[in-house]
Parts: sequence; structure tokens; C-alpha cells
Amino acid sequence: MSPVSARLSDLGYAAGWSAVRHAPESLARGLFDRAGDVAGRRNGGPEQLRRNLSRVIGTTPDQVPDDLVADAVRSYARYWCEAFRLPAQDLATTAATMTLPDKDHGILDDAKNRGKGVILALPHSGNWDMAGVWLVQHYGQFATVAERLRPESLFNRFVAYRESLGFEIFPLSGGEQPPFGLLAERLRAGGIICLLGERDLARHGVPVTFFGERTRMPAGPARLAIETGAALIPVHHWFTETPTSIASCGQPIDVSGGVGLATQALADVFATNIAAHPQDWHMLQPLWEADWSDERRARLTAREATPEETAPGEAER
Repeated sequence: MSPVSARLSDLGYAAGWSAVRHAPESLARGLFDRAGDVAGRRNGGPEQLRRNLSRVIGTTPDQVPDDLVADAVRSYARYWCEAFRLPAQDLATTAATMTLPDKDHGILDDAKNRGKGVILALPHSGNWDMAGVWLVQHYGQFATVAERLRPESLFNRFVAYRESLGFEIFPLSGGEQPPFGLLAERLRAGGIICLLGERDLARHGVPVTFFGERTRMPAGPARLAIETGAALIPVHHWFTETPTSIASCGQPIDVSGGVGLATQALADVFATNIAAHPQDWHMLQPLWEADWSDERRARLTAREATPEETAPGEAER
């Protein structure tokens, strides 16, 4: 991204946070819903989103229903509308719009009461920030990581936004300390961390099969669980009628077989949950190996020749 483009991007997000948070809710939601519908139907919607959804529902991209693509873009637009409005809302009231079934609440309580820490791993579904707000209101502050964005002012804006919601943020790269050790410290103290776990931003993740095709997912969640003894719990969030939503907690992942098997088990749970709510999976980037660019393949080859610390996961815009 050029410096000019980066600056314009920062100004665009700043304008969004300033204008949307103060607009009447019905107006803001209506505008984002209409914009999402237009973007989701123009020329068949985002091409990569259509390709990704074709894997989820087991068909070819041209056979993905147009309504599903439009619903997915509207869902993504809803995420951004809520993100822009969250800092100006009463967070306790906002958290009450999300439901976690009693049995899932029990899974989380049991894991927390073990005293060895809890790792919540989730895909880019629904509104992960909303799920985080609920978590803060019920369990207190948790830690996560943030992708280093450009320009630095945009990165700082996203960090300040999530800190205002009660999250503790560690930079994925460029911080005073690598995030893995800091996250491990929080877990050993009995804390909770949250990691988005199906997209390998650092480009040196674990090979997995996901919806029948090869990709890579971050090794950090499984590795942290193995090294600290923390429970690794898959989480999913999806939208219901505005403004409500639902989250679920799966049973803790068995990490006794090592990082590879644990990450594959996590991928399998993600796949089950995404297939149940495909319209709320916000994956507009290339994810599977078949869609990778030559540049990404070259970067991955270079990284494999020079091993690096395993990245824990991500929390991104």
C-alpha cells in the first residue's frame, strides 16, 4: 500500500468511527445494510468470497447462490456498522444482546476454574469484537494480538478501539516483546486469551485440510495450550435478528497428539460451525493453497528455509 493510500485508508476509518457512532441506529444500520446488498450483488459479488463459499457448500463458484453471497456481504457490513458504533455504546447493555447457551457457559466456567488459563480460538465469523465485549463483561479483561497495520496511525486507531472495549492488545509484530511469551504469561496466571485462528497471517502455520482442501492455520493456539496446560476451546459467533447474536463454545481440543493434530481438530470444528452459518463467515481473502499467489508461495518457501517463532494467531480489522 502506498503512503497516500495508507493515509486515505486511515482517514476513511476515522470518518467511519466519527460519523457512524453518532448517527441514529436505524439510519446507520439501514445504510450499511443497503450498501452491503449492493456490493454483494454487483457483478456477482466479491469473487474471492464466492470462491471461498463454494468450498463451504461443496459446489463450484458459479453455482454459489447469489442470495448467499449477498447475505455474506450484508453480514460483513453489519460487522463494520457495529464496530464503528461500539465505542459510543453502553457495553453492559450491548453485551446483553449476545447469548451464550447455558451448556456452553458451563464449558467456559469449567475451563476457567481449572486455573491453568483458557485459549478461545475462533474464526472470522459474526462480530468477534462483540463476543469480546461479552467476555469482558462476564470474565474481565482478556488478552489478544493485533496485526501491525500501515500507516502506524491506523494500527494505533484499532489498538485504541479494542482497548476501549476492555481488551489487552499485543502487537503481532514490531512490539517490545514477541506476543507468544506474553500470552503464555497471561495463561500461566490463569487468564483468558482470544485468537482468531483460521487465517495464517504470519505465513508459517500448520498444514491442515479444511473443507477438503489444503491450507495452513496458525500453530499458536495449540502450541500455547501444550506449553502452558491451558484449555483450548473453539468458539463461534453468528448473527441473528438485529441487534442480537449467539455464540457457542465447543469442548476443549485434545492437544496430547501434538500441534499438528490439535490444529487439524480445531480446523474440523471451525468447518462444522462455518457450514452451519456460512453467511456470517467473513473470509474475503485467499485462504486455500489453490488460491495463493506466486508471491505468497515464495514467501512461505523462504520462511520454511529460515524457521521463526510460531505466531500465536491474530486479531485484525
